[in-house]
Amino acid sequence: MIEVFKTNVQEMEQSAMIVGKLLEHFPNSIINFDLEDCDKILRIHALSISNHTIIELLNSYGYHCEVLL
Repeated sequence: MIEVFKTNVQEMEQSAMIVGKLLEHFPNSIINFDLEDCDKILRIHALSISNHTIIELLNSYGYHCEVLL
């Protein structure tokens, strides 16, 4: 399963911290950001993905995150 999110993450350091936190919740996942994209894409490839958990985690660090349709 692959899920794609639109975020407002701007910096590589921010994205690295978020990827680390997400990997704590989804340890066997492939997670990356495309900060070059205008939507600052967060892509998660995992067997099971909880959109709510991902959005809440980013929100807890002050970032906006929504599922990209």
